[in-house]
Amino acid sequence: MPDRSCAVDPMRFRSPSHGAVSSHAMTAISEAPGWDAIDQALDQLYPGVEPQHLATMLKWRLGGPQPLDGISIYPRDDHWHYVSYGMSELYEKESSFVEQSGWGFEFTIRVARSAGEQEAPMWAANLLQNLGRYVFTSSNAFGPGHYMTLNGPINLDQPDTAIRHVAFYIDPELGEIETPHGRLTFLQVVGMTDAEYEAAQSWSTARLLDAFRSELPLLVTDPARGSLLDNPQIAQIVAEGIARDGSSASSSYVSQLDWSVDVAPTRLVLGALSAPKVATALRGRLPFGRPYVVFSDDRELHFHAGEALNVDAGVEKELHVTVPNELVEPLLAALVDRAGIRAVSSDLTIEIVPTEIKNDNGDVIEVIGGQ
Repeated sequence: MPDRSCAVDPMRFRSPSHGAVSSHAMTAISEAPGWDAIDQALDQLYPGVEPQHLATMLKWRLGGPQPLDGISIYPRDDHWHYVSYGMSELYEKESSFVEQSGWGFEFTIRVARSAGEQEAPMWAANLLQNLGRYVFTSSNAFGPGHYMTLNGPINLDQPDTAIRHVAFYIDPELGEIETPHGRLTFLQVVGMTDAEYEAAQSWSTARLLDAFRSELPLLVTDPARGSLLDNPQIAQIVAEGIARDGSSASSSYVSQLDWSVDVAPTRLVLGALSAPKVATALRGRLPFGRPYVVFSDDRELHFHAGEALNVDAGVEKELHVTVPNELVEPLLAALVDRAGIRAVSSDLTIEIVPTEIKNDNGDVIEVIGGQ
């Protein structure tokens, strides 16, 4: 889970011609061809426009706290367009993956701009840094169609916002480019409400966001908006898609995962925060005959559709559970956000344990599922 409380003090607004490395300077000294490639893509979209630029003072590779070397922010009539520098290989080729540059993407996000607003909101830059930090520290990369809960409001200064999750989509205007260090995707972060996040789990994130573009063509994130599923036309498209296609997601990461198979019945242990999300995903997989994997840092739980309940612990740190159709609903009913032990059948139980939400100091600020 990204650290959502870290400030962006090590970054300062700079003009690219006054302190931040400009594309012209980098071309002259040939020190940052990856940065050059990003600049060239942005120059094509924004010819003659000088963005606001956030430059990181102490870079990550030198021990600094911010993984992104910079963020450029372009003003539009109705939104701000943020683009990161740092998830790809900006300076030299270091990885063995010839086809892609670094992690293979740079973040973008489009944030609603109010009339007369002259300074871009800092919370969005903070969000991109935190997402980058999550990738660097966990080695879990993002890609188009991925989604993630933020465990709180997308903007901490707007605690009542309905936008509390994000999804990832290829930026509609920037797309993908080739750089001297490999391919790079401009990966747009899109804010989502609870209902939209559940729909992404139940269906396909890409198709869901495609449907949203009828109302939000560039998928601008606006912390003040409500759910797009309140639009009857969009809601109908999504409902029909879920019923027709099921879920395209085949796996998800959880921080709490355990099991016990030595004594009957088999017991599966999940955290209260993740259990309902796993239930939503399974609803879009098992009835369609598709498997689903729940994994943590050190183990994997594989769910399969089948004719009879079966538990296979033959592979170390892996458990395979085959679920017959008549046990799907009892299984989903047991995956709730309240601590306790619930029976799925005489041979299978689910234990839900509380999940602690901590701030960057390690202090517990909320407990999910406590009795």
